[in-house]
Amino acid sequence: MTVPTAASTTAPDDSRLRALISRMTLPEKVGQLFVMRVYGHSATAPDQSDVDANLAEAGVRTAAELIARYRVGGVIYFTWAHNTRNPHQIADLSNGIQRASLDQPRGLPVLIAADQEHGAVCRIGRPATLFPGAMAIGAGAQGRTVLLQEGGGGGGVDDGCRDAHALGRISGAELRAMGVNQDYSPDADVNVNPANPVIGVRSFGADPDAVAALVAAEVTGYQRARVAATAKHFPGHGDTSVDSHHGFPVITHTRKRWEALDAVPFRAAIAAGVDSIMTAHIEFPALDASGDPATLSHPVLTGILRGELGYDGVVVTDSLRMAGVRTKYGDDRVPVLALKAGADQLLDPPSIDVAWHAVLQSVQNGELTEARLDESILRILRLKTRLGLFDDPYASRSDIDRVVGTEAHLAAADRVAERTTTLLVNEGGLLPLRPRAGHRVLVAGADPASPSGTTGPPTRVLATALAELGFTATALPTGSSPSDAIVAEAVAAARDADTVVVATYDVMADGSQQTLVEELLATGRPVVAVAVRNPYDVACFPAVQGFLATYCWTDTALRAAARVIAGRVSPRGRLPVPVRRADDSTQVLYPIGYGLTYETCRTRRT
Repeated sequence: MTVPTAASTTAPDDSRLRALISRMTLPEKVGQLFVMRVYGHSATAPDQSDVDANLAEAGVRTAAELIARYRVGGVIYFTWAHNTRNPHQIADLSNGIQRASLDQPRGLPVLIAADQEHGAVCRIGRPATLFPGAMAIGAGAQGRTVLLQEGGGGGGVDDGCRDAHALGRISGAELRAMGVNQDYSPDADVNVNPANPVIGVRSFGADPDAVAALVAAEVTGYQRARVAATAKHFPGHGDTSVDSHHGFPVITHTRKRWEALDAVPFRAAIAAGVDSIMTAHIEFPALDASGDPATLSHPVLTGILRGELGYDGVVVTDSLRMAGVRTKYGDDRVPVLALKAGADQLLDPPSIDVAWHAVLQSVQNGELTEARLDESILRILRLKTRLGLFDDPYASRSDIDRVVGTEAHLAAADRVAERTTTLLVNEGGLLPLRPRAGHRVLVAGADPASPSGTTGPPTRVLATALAELGFTATALPTGSSPSDAIVAEAVAAARDADTVVVATYDVMADGSQQTLVEELLATGRPVVAVAVRNPYDVACFPAVQGFLATYCWTDTALRAAARVIAGRVSPRGRLPVPVRRADDSTQVLYPIGYGLTYETCRTRRT
């Protein structure tokens, strides 16, 4: 497919930027390389608990003090750091950070970043518009492609990418209105491992060409909204069974397989003009036999990403607090080695003081040259220029009510969610359920930690949505690891219901959820399972009468699932990943592209 490159706001003038760099002191240059977390809702007057956290972790009281002391070039927002209470507060925080930096010598604007992937990873919640996550978008794209093919329309992949582009365009506009100008999205990993604990539904799917098209479309959407997109995690994190937050994954792909699978979406992102690419804390022996994580690998970042793929944008590390990059080297060595490998931005080190002084000393002792720092700073300043931050760094509070969470944006997200909901099983035409007087629905199941913008456990959100559609619905959250007593309680409640809807969450990781569903089936009541994270859950339930996949458990996705259950809309999603048998992983139970609609409802078992 052809995806237009992202529009630039302002063309960088390298001669002007080089002159600016020449006037910077070495400490200023070091600071520009760091993107740091900071606690608090305000740049100058955070709550006392956040002051205490900042003092403990960075030796400063506020974001303004962080910038004054370390001259950091970027700040990352987190929900748990109390940065994201509401859109107006976020805009004020962003403006305070920009003001603090612009008041310093050289007056450099700040790249303000967030992990706003949507779906399972979301830092800014309601009233901002929340879309389904990447795998759901992949399911919607598969569905639109299949429908066009069935209708003889052609152009299916292009049409399927419209939702990814809309996500980037709308989310980007809202982020920019709040002063966030860099988003660590989209995920460009090709998820081919159902047991992947860290990527999974954050990926668009298992087909590299489909993932590539969706990555390019989302990149274009974000960057046309003047927000830097970030393709991650290079060179590809989609085939791991270890979470790099807690361990050190190893990718065993051959170089040939990497070229055909993992590299494809990153090539597409580069062709689309992606502003930044994030590294992965993974070992990839076929690309670098040293045993170093890719984040610290010169052969991977400079040899392959810069040299072979020709990428000259900003390379940002994944968080340097993660275990995957800290296993082999100390925290004072990691930032230096990342710069030597070819990274530009050093994200979220455990200690800014340790990391900052390590880089400073590496230049003073000759391990790194000041010219090497200048290369990265030039790329960072080019990005700030393209985003228009030298001319217009501040968020406008008046833009927030006009842009963030508008009716049009929310309606667009609802339409996308409806297209992503995937029906995999519908024995005997159980679905859609038709509300009738006294029809009692028990909604039981998992209650994972809610991503930003979710009003409660999936069971309660689903029950509320079904009640609004005319059912007598009762929620009974049973948790992601239900005890025997909780299972018994759910079984007793099911006997008083006409239909049971049960939310499942990563069933392969906890057999007690499977026990719950099996016990509910034994009551003889019709059971509809809704996988609110991994669609792979369906392989664990060969006897279930109905099965839907939402790929995420945000309110937007769950309300769409309720509309599908009630028949207000027909399911249109198609699997973007294959689902293999639970007892024999060599056999595909449901292939990529599989999905039922109410118009052509049929079951398929292999």
